[in-house]
Amino acid sequence: MDNNKAHHIVRIKNGRSEHLRRNTVTEYPMRLRVNGNELATLVCSPHQLHYLLVGFFRLQGFITSLDDVLALDICEKHGIADVHINDELPERLQPTLTSGCGTGIAYNLPTRLLNESKQRPRHYDTRGLLQLMKELNDLTEKYRNHGGIHSAAIGDIEGTLLLHAEDIGRHNTFDRVAGEAMYKGLDLQDKMLVTSGRVSTEMVAKAARLGVGLIGSRTSPTDKAVALCEQAGITLVGYIRGKNMDIYTHPEQLCINTAGDRIHDVTGVILAGGESRRMGSNKSLLPLAGARFIDHVYRRMAELFNEVIIVTNTPDLYKEIPCRKVPDIYYAQGALAGVHSGLAHARCEKIFVVACDMPFISAKVVKEICNHADQGDLVVPYSSNGHEPLHALYCKSCLPAMEEVLDAGLKRIIAFFDKVHQVELPAATIRQHDPEEKSFQNINTPEDYFRLRGTLVENEEPQLMRAQN
Repeated sequence: MDNNKAHHIVRIKNGRSEHLRRNTVTEYPMRLRVNGNELATLVCSPHQLHYLLVGFFRLQGFITSLDDVLALDICEKHGIADVHINDELPERLQPTLTSGCGTGIAYNLPTRLLNESKQRPRHYDTRGLLQLMKELNDLTEKYRNHGGIHSAAIGDIEGTLLLHAEDIGRHNTFDRVAGEAMYKGLDLQDKMLVTSGRVSTEMVAKAARLGVGLIGSRTSPTDKAVALCEQAGITLVGYIRGKNMDIYTHPEQLCINTAGDRIHDVTGVILAGGESRRMGSNKSLLPLAGARFIDHVYRRMAELFNEVIIVTNTPDLYKEIPCRKVPDIYYAQGALAGVHSGLAHARCEKIFVVACDMPFISAKVVKEICNHADQGDLVVPYSSNGHEPLHALYCKSCLPAMEEVLDAGLKRIIAFFDKVHQVELPAATIRQHDPEEKSFQNINTPEDYFRLRGTLVENEEPQLMRAQN
C-alpha cells in the first residue's frame, strides 16, 4: 500500500504563491479484532502491518513468542485485522492514553460540526499567522533545550497569542489549551491554532470541536487530516518556516500579505462575468486545482493591490471572499458596464481590470501596465491577437465617455476608446515579461476548460496555474 498521497497545495515562498502537488503521509486506521472481539482501532502507517500487530501484542503483554499467535489475517482494503492468540484477553483492560499518534482512537466529525463550519467562512492573513508562529517559537525554550517537547498556541486573527501549552504529546497540547480556555472563559471560535508537531485527524477533530478555523504547523499533515480539514472548512497550513508555508486546504480563507510589494494608488477589479453563454455555466465557479477560478484570480489580485473589488450582480456566490462586491450600475450591459461599475466604486483614481476566467496573472505584466498609468486615461496592452481590454488599466477620467456610450445603448468595451487618451502597450513589450502570453489566456468554452484540466493532470504539478512573478 502506498504510504504517500499527493494533494494540491498553494506554496508561499519569498512572498510569492504557486500551485503544485505535494505528498502527505498516509494515516491508516486499522480495526483490531482479537479472538473475535473488538479491541481497538490502531492509527498507523500502512506498511508491514504484521510487524506492528505482533509488536503491539508483545508490548501489551498478550504474547511472549510467535507461538502464541494462532492466526493473523489482515484485510488492507477494509482496514481490519483479525488475530487469534493462545490466551484469553484480560476481562478488564487498563488502557493507557499514550503521547503518540492516538492508539485506540478514530474520529469522524459530527454532521453538525461540518455544517456549522461551512456556513461560517473565516478570513485570515499570512502576516497574522506568521506572527503567531513566531510567538510560539519564542516560547518553546523547553523544545529547543531538551527536544521531544511539543507545543501549541491559540491566537486571534492579528496573531496575538492568547494561550500556550507544552507537553511530550502533541495531542496533549491541544487538550491543555482547550482546558485552559474553559477555565478562563475564552471563546476559541474562529481563532488560529499553531503547533510544533505533525497534524493528524485526532488533532483536526479537536480543533473543529473548539471552533478553530485555521491550523498551522511547522511540519506536515497526514492525508486524512487534509481530507477532514477540507470537509470541516478549516484552512490547514504546513511547513511554516520563516515566511514560507504550504497551504493544503481552503486557501481562499488566507490572504497572502505582501504589503511591501503591492501596487499603490490602483484598485484591482475582478469582473465576475454574466451569462457565460458559450460555457453554459458560470465560469467564475468552475473548479480548478482545488479551488474555483475566481478564488485563484482573487488570491493573485490580493497580492498585488491593497483594495480588490468584485463586480457582480450575485454577491452571495462569493460571500466567502473577503472583499467588496459591487453591482452593475448599468444593469447587465456587458463587460463595459462591469468596468464602469468597478471604476465608479473604486476608492482609487485608477483601476486594473481582469476577467474572472483569466487566472494566469503575471505580476510583472500587471506592474508594466500600471507603470504607464500617468500617461493617459487608459492603458491597454496588445497581444498577438490584438488589444486586451479585459487586462488593462482605466482612470476615473474615462467615466463620462463610458456613460455616454452606455446611455446610447452601446455595449462593446472599446466603444468609448476614441473619446479618451489611450496608451497602447505593444505585444513585444508584454512578451518581455510573459513570452507565452499566458496573461491573456481565458476560458470561454467547455473544450477550453477540459483542455486546461487535462493539461494539469498530465503534468502532475499544475504548471499553468503557477504564479508568474
